[in-house]
Amino acid sequence: MKIICIGRNYVEHIKELANERPAEPVVFLKPDTSVLLKKQPFYIPDFSNDVHHEVEILVKISKVGKYIDKKFAHKYYDEIGLGIDFTARDLQQSLKEKGLPWEKAKAFDGAAVVGKWLPKSDFESVNDIDFSLEKNGTLVQQGNTSHMLWKIDELIEYVSKYFTLKIGDIIFTGTPSGVAKVKANDELRGLIENNEMFKLTIK
Repeated sequence: MKIICIGRNYVEHIKELANERPAEPVVFLKPDTSVLLKKQPFYIPDFSNDVHHEVEILVKISKVGKYIDKKFAHKYYDEIGLGIDFTARDLQQSLKEKGLPWEKAKAFDGAAVVGKWLPKSDFESVNDIDFSLEKNGTLVQQGNTSHMLWKIDELIEYVSKYFTLKIGDIIFTGTPSGVAKVKANDELRGLIENNEMFKLTIK
């Protein structure tokens, strides 16, 4: 199982980090060791003083595919989920300034929260899904998949040019604005519409 992540897929998030709007999807990978174990807290790593939460809609691949045309992409997933792409922002910024890869800032152990899954059939359209993140009971991030620069089926088409998609692979589709630092004892709760998808504590 591999985790394929999309960066800079929401305009307001691009603006808040003062990044350049990309001409095509920004893609990076996380290893399976980055998945936070179920019911475990997230421990802030000792190599960062500025870990940010980034809530994202997830897609679980249900059949093997390569060079998937956008019009057939809907056949390759049956479930929609929610997760967090934890990012060591200070380390990421240092790596970016040196023109180096981001993996140390994005793919460390526990950096990928994968919550519950909902059947795709629960939604009238995967291009109109509301999702949000609460921190200590306060809404801190909210988004809708209609605001993605590249929608789910377009991402599957793009990613499958480079990587064979296999059953169980997960695509993190990008985060909306509102990313911020987490601190010890924070409580994070992720929702798709009114469905609680995950809840975790920061240590």
